[in-house]
Amino acid sequence: MNAVSVSRRSFLAASLAGGAALTFEARLAFAAAPGAAAPAMLGVFVSIAPDNTVTILAKNPEIGQGVKTMLPMLIAEELDVAWSQVKIQQADDNADKYGPQFAGGSMTTPLNWLPARQAGAGARAMLVAAAAQQWGVPVASLTTADGKVMHAASGRSVTYAALASAAAKMPAPDLEKVALKDPKSFKIIGKSRPGVDTPAIVRGEPLFGIDAHPQGMLYAAMVKCPVISGTLKSFDDAAVRKEKGVLAVVPITDGEIPAGKHNAVAIVGDSWWRVHKARGKLAVQWDTAGFDGYSTEGYAAQAKALLGAAPAKDLFKAGNADAALAKAAKVVTADYAYPFLAHATLEPQNCTALWHPDGKLEFWAPTQDPATARGDIAKVLGIDPASMTIHMTRIGGGFGRRLMSDFMIQTACIAKAVPGRPVKLLYDRSDDLRNDYFRPGGWHRMTAGVDASGALVALKDHFITFGENGKPMRAAGMLASEFPGPALADVHYGMSLLKTNLTTGWLRAPTSNAVAFVFQGFLDEVAEAAGTDLPSLMIKTLGAPRSFPSSDPDEPAFDTGRARGVVEAVCKFAGWTGKRSTTPGKGRGFGFYFSHRGYFAEVVDLTVTDGQITIDKVWVAGDIGSQVINPMGAEHQMQGAVIDGIAQAMVWQPTEQKAGAITTENFGDFPLIRINQTPGEVALTWVVTDNPPTGLGEPTLPPVIPAIANAIKDATGKRLRSLPLTLA
Repeated sequence: MNAVSVSRRSFLAASLAGGAALTFEARLAFAAAPGAAAPAMLGVFVSIAPDNTVTILAKNPEIGQGVKTMLPMLIAEELDVAWSQVKIQQADDNADKYGPQFAGGSMTTPLNWLPARQAGAGARAMLVAAAAQQWGVPVASLTTADGKVMHAASGRSVTYAALASAAAKMPAPDLEKVALKDPKSFKIIGKSRPGVDTPAIVRGEPLFGIDAHPQGMLYAAMVKCPVISGTLKSFDDAAVRKEKGVLAVVPITDGEIPAGKHNAVAIVGDSWWRVHKARGKLAVQWDTAGFDGYSTEGYAAQAKALLGAAPAKDLFKAGNADAALAKAAKVVTADYAYPFLAHATLEPQNCTALWHPDGKLEFWAPTQDPATARGDIAKVLGIDPASMTIHMTRIGGGFGRRLMSDFMIQTACIAKAVPGRPVKLLYDRSDDLRNDYFRPGGWHRMTAGVDASGALVALKDHFITFGENGKPMRAAGMLASEFPGPALADVHYGMSLLKTNLTTGWLRAPTSNAVAFVFQGFLDEVAEAAGTDLPSLMIKTLGAPRSFPSSDPDEPAFDTGRARGVVEAVCKFAGWTGKRSTTPGKGRGFGFYFSHRGYFAEVVDLTVTDGQITIDKVWVAGDIGSQVINPMGAEHQMQGAVIDGIAQAMVWQPTEQKAGAITTENFGDFPLIRINQTPGEVALTWVVTDNPPTGLGEPTLPPVIPAIANAIKDATGKRLRSLPLTLA
C-alpha cells in the first residue's frame, strides 16, 4: 500500500459495453479521417513537429478531473517519448473520429486504459517500421526512448521527427496485437504530473466556456418560467425592444427542450448587462396551473404517509424478511432522509453559438456530453448532426449538471434567430440555481435484525423517491443489489413513488451520494445495537471473498474481497480500535461504499464545540485497480471528492420549493464550503489489486458522508438521520 498525507487541501455506463467499447475505440485511433494522412500525423491523436515536439489530442471534456493530462500520459508512455516533449491540445467533438467523448460516471479511465495505450504503441510501431525500412534492418533489432529510434548494433539513432513523414505512410498496425509495455518499465504512467492547464489557470487565461468571445459576439439573457414545467402563454416585448442595445427577443418553448420543460424568453443584444436589465421590461404570462401543490413540506408529508404503508413495488426480495425479523435477537428501525440539491457550479451555465450563413452551426461549449447535445440539437432544429462543430472548452464545475444539453439547445435556438453573429447565452446565479436538473430527494425506512451472535440476519428498506408509472425519474432510483442485501438470506427492498414537477439529474456520485449515507449510517446503528462497531459488522457480513452481480447489467459485480481489503486497510491506517469516544465533543466515524468501480473506506475524526462541527482529519483507503496513472491528479480527485462530500453532508442547503417554484436565489441561500470547513488533514492509502484501473472523479465522495454522521454520533450521542447534518 502507498500512503500519502495531504494537509488542508451509472449515470453514464458506457453506451458501448465493456470490451466492445475498448476494441472500437482502439480501432478508431488509426481509422481514416479527414487530415489523417497529413505527413506528421500518426493516427488521429498524435502529430510530430520538425523539432520533435509531439502534440497529443485529449479527446474527453475536462472538468477538473484531470483527464486532459491523464489521457495523453497513456499515449505518451507507449509512444515512448519524454513528457517534456509533449504538448497537449483539446480535441473538438467528433465521436466518429475519436470514439466516445464524455465526462461522467468516472468512465474515462476504464474506457481508455487500453485504447489510449494501444494508440501510442501503434504510433511507435509505425515509427519503428519506418526506421527499419530506412536502415534495412529487422524491426526486432530496434529500440526506442525519448522520441528516438535506436539501432544498438550500428550505434545509429534517429528522431521521431525525421521519421514522421515516412511513418505516416506505413501500414496501420493491428492494435489488438500491438505490444504494450510491461508496467515495470513505465516512465510516465505512475509518475505525478501537474495539470496541463494549471499555469494558464493561474495566469487567468481564457479557457472556460464563459471566456469564449468570437468576433462580433452578441449576448443573451433569459426570462424563465418561475415554475419548472410551467409553459409560456404570451409576452409583450414592445418595451424591451426600446431598450438600448437590444436586437432580438426569442421565445423558447416546450418542444425545444427534450430533457424537461424549461420555457423562457431570451433577449439578445450587444451587452450582457443590458439584456440582463432589459428582462425587467418584458411583460410575460405563464401557465403554472396544477403545480401549486408541489412543495418541500408537501413531499415530506406524503413520504411520511407512504412510509407507514407497504411499498408499491418490490426492488429486491429474498427469503422472508418479516419472519426473520420476528425471530431476531434485536431489531433496529430508523427513518433516513435527504433533500433535493442543486449543482451550484461556480461557472454558471453558458454556451456560445454561431449560425453560419450556409446553415452550419458552431459551438463553444462547456459540455460534459457533446454527443448527446449534438443529437438533441439536431432533433430540435431538424438539422444534420454532421453540420455542427462543437469546440469543447474547459468546464468550471460540472458535477453532472453539464451532462444535460438544455443550455446548448437554448443557445442554438437563439443563434438561429440571429444568423451570422455569434451569441453567448449566460445564466445568472439565480437562473442557474432555480433551473437545474436537481439531485432528487428521498426517504428510507430501514429495519434490520441481528441474531444472538451479533450477525446481521435480516434487512428491510422502504424507499420513497420520485417518479411515475412505476419508474423512478432520472437519478432517482436505487440499485436492487445494494449491499448488504445480496449477502443476506432474508431481505426486502421496496419502493414507492411521489410526483414532482422538477427536473432531476445526476450529481457527482449520483445515487451513491445519498444511499451511502442511509445504509452506512443505519448499519452503524445496527452495529451499536449488536455490541460491535461498523467495520467489524461489515467484515462479518462481507464474509469470504465472493462476487454479487449488479442489478444493473451495465454495472460491475460487487467483490466482497476487495471491499474487505479497503475496510481493513483504512482501519489499520487510522488506528481504528472500535471503541466509542470517551472525550466529550470528540468523535470518530467510519464509512464504506462501492461505486463507479471503486472501493473506498474512510474514517473521520471531528470535534463538536457549542454545536459547531470541525472536521479534524479524514483517512481514505481506496482500491481503483492495478495502477494509479497520475498520483498527483489522483490525490487532487480524492481531496476534491472528500471536500464535496463534506459540503453535501454539512454545508449545502436543501433546494426549497413552494407552490411549485424553487425559492433558492443565490449563494446566500446555498452557501459553498469555506476553507475553514475543510479537513485539517486528509490521508490517503491505495490498496493495489490485480484489476483494470478505474476512475476517481466520484467513488471517494459517498463514504465520507456517513463517516461524518457516525462521528457526530460518537462525539455527541446524537444520531442525525437527515441531510444536511446540523446540531443547531
